[in-house]
Amino acid sequence: MKSVDRPTLCIGILTMNEERRIAQCIQSAKFADQIVVVDSGSTDRTREIAKEMGAEVQRHDDWQGFAAQRTRLLQYVKTDYIFFLDADEVIGEALAEEIRAAVASQRDAIWEVLWNQVAYGRPLTLMKSTAGVQRLFKTASVEKFEGVVHEGAIMRNGSRPVIKFRERLLHYSRETVHGSLLKLAQYVQHGAAKRAQLGKTGGVLRGFASAFAIFLKLYIFRRGFLCGAEGFLFCFFIALECFFRYAALKYDFNEPGVALSKR
Repeated sequence: MKSVDRPTLCIGILTMNEERRIAQCIQSAKFADQIVVVDSGSTDRTREIAKEMGAEVQRHDDWQGFAAQRTRLLQYVKTDYIFFLDADEVIGEALAEEIRAAVASQRDAIWEVLWNQVAYGRPLTLMKSTAGVQRLFKTASVEKFEGVVHEGAIMRNGSRPVIKFRERLLHYSRETVHGSLLKLAQYVQHGAAKRAQLGKTGGVLRGFASAFAIFLKLYIFRRGFLCGAEGFLFCFFIALECFFRYAALKYDFNEPGVALSKR
């Protein structure tokens, strides 16, 4: 970490076999004072590339979920602020300027950012973004993270005001059909596990209803149809996740004590 008088920033990244994307992710985070990568046991060159790019790399192979990994990352942060970045995301110059300004303000708040999805080689800029994700926090204010999917920060001493960045975070969530199928299996498992913990029930009909509703919402009301074949594929895969989530809830998570396995 650089020795400076101004408020400092760490960018924390969770990884698992991300050798194809980790370099561009870390490159976009170079404006930070500290970059920490917490790896979940990659079998490719993710950790080596991250170290070559100047990041501090910590290894926690005993995967217990995204919330547990983000909580573990906190112990390595040496800065005033922490911004959580996923390995399939890139911070553009305009967003980097906003993040720097937020840190310089020294406010004790939570900053939320919207995604600009990049799917199958095409930015889906004509598609409305979904709800924002909370990514920037004052380090001392975060106690831990909780949640199986879409984990959230548990703040010390009460809630904080939420501020939304104007610029979007580039999210390379779906680069290939093969990769989307792998992500489908991962997200289905986590989503079904979360609903099983809440005591919800699944089934094919319930899955179909959920899938139809989300496809209609994304493809029509969020304007995915304006983004060509790539927009259709993006919306369709998310709908498939919704369907199989409820199918898995009935057929894979119908026994008590089913554990969430390592991704």
